[in-house]
Amino acid sequence: MQLSLELFVETPEKSLDFYQRVLGFEVQGSASAEYTMLKNGDAVIAINSRSVLSTDHPLRAETSERVGLGIEIVLRVTDVEDAYRTAKDTGWPVSDLAPQPWRMCDFRLVDPDGYYVRVTGRQTT
Repeated sequence: MQLSLELFVETPEKSLDFYQRVLGFEVQGSASAEYTMLKNGDAVIAINSRSVLSTDHPLRAETSERVGLGIEIVLRVTDVEDAYRTAKDTGWPVSDLAPQPWRMCDFRLVDPDGYYVRVTGRQTT
């Protein structure tokens, strides 16, 4: 089994910039304002414009609603310290890199549409 996420966003360009620049994803195939697949290792995230959803679609959110409520996107990386430095160097707001009781280290951030992302891995230093 493999997992792919499809995120429905207000402004695909902002999301594409975030996932590429801050988290190191690469566009697979061709980019489109309505659907773009991104990949980093085995992680696949598709960015979709909310505008393609029908008005009665269960995933359609009103502009004032917080999308992703109750969801935490967890990205496990080989080098969490490098991922942290890369994300922090972009200027995007990120939490501190912190060790966790479950023997992992992580940092957290929120994407342009409010999706909560935790980047985690084994601490190497």
